[in-house]
Amino acid sequence: MRLSVIGTGYVGLVTAACFADLGHHVIGMDRDAERIRRLHDGDVPFYEPGLAEMLQRVQQADRLQFSTSIGEAVERSDVLFITVGTPSKEGGDADLGAVTAVAEGIAGALTGYRLIVEKSTVPVRTGARIRDQIARLTGGAVPFDVACNPEFLREGSAIEDFMHPDRIVLGVTSERSEQLLRELYAPFACPLLVTDLTTAETIKHASNAFLAMKISYINAVSAICERVGADIRQVADGMGYDRRIGRAFLDAGVGYGGSCFPKDVAAFIRIAEGAGYKFRLLEEVARINDEQRETLLRHLRDALRVFADRTIAVFGLAYKPNTDDMREAPSVAIIDRLLREGAAVRAYDPAAETNARQLLPAVTYCPTPYETASDSDAVVILTEWDEFRSLDLARLREVMRRPVLIDGRNVLDPQAARALGFHYAGMGR
Repeated sequence: MRLSVIGTGYVGLVTAACFADLGHHVIGMDRDAERIRRLHDGDVPFYEPGLAEMLQRVQQADRLQFSTSIGEAVERSDVLFITVGTPSKEGGDADLGAVTAVAEGIAGALTGYRLIVEKSTVPVRTGARIRDQIARLTGGAVPFDVACNPEFLREGSAIEDFMHPDRIVLGVTSERSEQLLRELYAPFACPLLVTDLTTAETIKHASNAFLAMKISYINAVSAICERVGADIRQVADGMGYDRRIGRAFLDAGVGYGGSCFPKDVAAFIRIAEGAGYKFRLLEEVARINDEQRETLLRHLRDALRVFADRTIAVFGLAYKPNTDDMREAPSVAIIDRLLREGAAVRAYDPAAETNARQLLPAVTYCPTPYETASDSDAVVILTEWDEFRSLDLARLREVMRRPVLIDGRNVLDPQAARALGFHYAGMGR
């Protein structure tokens, strides 16, 4: 099938590469000429395991090309996926400016039937607005359909999630659009749910908000564990064996971040308000998430009393492992606070240093955890990279000025750390 993916950010580039790897002919379109030039040269603008190799493979097979022309994307494709960003505006509403601009560009280039698929995370009824906008601009002279096919990709495992999804959701408005999407997704062995546009859009927001709620719930429970002397890891394990609950997303820490959960929780709250419902549960989810940063800082303050003239080593900057994404990363707010209160901050992250430098220029960046910790007053772990799980704690203790270890992701064994003389504090442990 001939496909175009409009927007080559995280979702768009993974989508384009995976469809091409499945044998389709794909155009990745973006108005950012520099990004397109880099992609032509095989330069992936962000870190995602396996993506660079896949892009090289499908480009060499001539199944994936890149373009800055929306007219070319429309002309050479049967199905157009919209994967542009929908960032939060002040107040939490999603900014649909890029989606509106893409719809206008498609309308101006339509000469025959095309299926236009919104894959960006958008508020409910956005698909209907896209349909009305294109119909108005074309005067109804050209046939087209609009569908919604929400993505459920996790950064760090996006290719696996795309190729082996838990489910595929298709929000459609006609038999023709349903048939095309069923044909496109025929090779996938997973449940396929066909709905209307609004239901598909709601499924995406409801899913992300629920996962964020699980994270905030276990973080709230971790606060109780600290007060009563329980271990949140064992509590989560005991809960997770229940199939009705499941263990995933029950890891206490410094809270969620990234491009999806904060934005989508805020947008769903606003969507609910627009429908006349005050979503107090999600408001509390967001509040608990913000509070987790304060909990970590409290643990650090308990150990050091003050931050001024202290050297703090931060292990992990990206909002989660296996990505270089710094969007809404808890590390940014935590480090900003430390710097404002007079601390010197040294940091290490296996992938996110380049992006972190743009947001946190006052930080000293180091090439290894042990150099980062050298002569420090405390080590703070903010991202659960696997290499931090296997730290040589004895070596770490030797290079530090003070043996303070604040484990914001609960990746270490508290007993092992304390046996080596560390002042150890985890989240709910």
